[in-house]
Amino acid sequence: MKGAPLLRRVADGHPARQWRVAHFDVFNGDADGMCALQQLRLAQPRAATLVTGVKRDIALLARVPARRGDTVTVLDVSLDRNRAALLALLEAGVTVEYFDHHFAGAVPPHPGLRATIVTAAGTCTSLLVDGHLGGRRRDWAVVGAFGDNLVSAADALARRLGCDEAQVAALRSLGEAINYNAYGDSEQDLLLAPAALYERLHAHAHPLDFIARDPLARTLAEREREDLAAAERGAVRLVQAGAWQLPDAAWARRVQGSFANALARQAPQRAQVVLRATAGGDSVSVRAPGEADALCRRFGGSGRAAAAGIDLLPSAQRDAFLAAFASAYPVPA
Repeated sequence: MKGAPLLRRVADGHPARQWRVAHFDVFNGDADGMCALQQLRLAQPRAATLVTGVKRDIALLARVPARRGDTVTVLDVSLDRNRAALLALLEAGVTVEYFDHHFAGAVPPHPGLRATIVTAAGTCTSLLVDGHLGGRRRDWAVVGAFGDNLVSAADALARRLGCDEAQVAALRSLGEAINYNAYGDSEQDLLLAPAALYERLHAHAHPLDFIARDPLARTLAEREREDLAAAERGAVRLVQAGAWQLPDAAWARRVQGSFANALARQAPQRAQVVLRATAGGDSVSVRAPGEADALCRRFGGSGRAAAAGIDLLPSAQRDAFLAAFASAYPVPA
């Protein structure tokens, strides 16, 4: 990395050698993680290696080849799901900065870790970074919050920035489209790989500039509308209230999260679950007024109180999960 300071490292029995200090930016490939990083790097530029992936590709820290003296920033991925890799990095002498809003479990009390983790409902990683930066890149926090389906919080923040109705609508559409692009079983399902999308976004200081100058913004929004229309035609309502089934198809892999968010916006006080058929079982997305993460953790998933999921729910556990969902979120009489 050009311009990075040098560290002198001495290996046992070997002459002193020199390496440049490396930095790694590790982020969820959805709108929240991407917009959190966008805020940070516009306000605090630095050369970095990007480590990211599709929405549910969250065991990312194991891929970071950091060494003693290197630094890592982590955004919007569960500490609990990355605990072993995080501890290994810290013990190796790597300094880690961590921002997240998902269930974390016990945060390791290590001097090399600076963690801002808030799991309260109504927040997201983009909003945590906005607070950390004192609002210096707030328009991107609005995009991230809209993408994370925190519509009320995002709308209020946009109004504080003085955005008019058309600008708020544009920021919301962008956030939802970026989030839509993150869903898939692999990057081949996506219109653009998350790292490549981040590079396109990062060329613009403000999201409205990106919308005006890069045709990708419109393309993503149009593809999302097409796939949502396919979901509305192709989703099957299950016997359980608030439960829907999608087939194993490319459009369903892309739109699963957007469809779940749309259902949640239509009935915000009612829990919704979207199952998508996959090899050996189902991929699961839950949207609920609370405790969605607790439910999904019982079946090997993760997330936050209002939005959680299970990467693979085995077929043998499907009935037990749906029964647990119905028990956790009974339909009012």
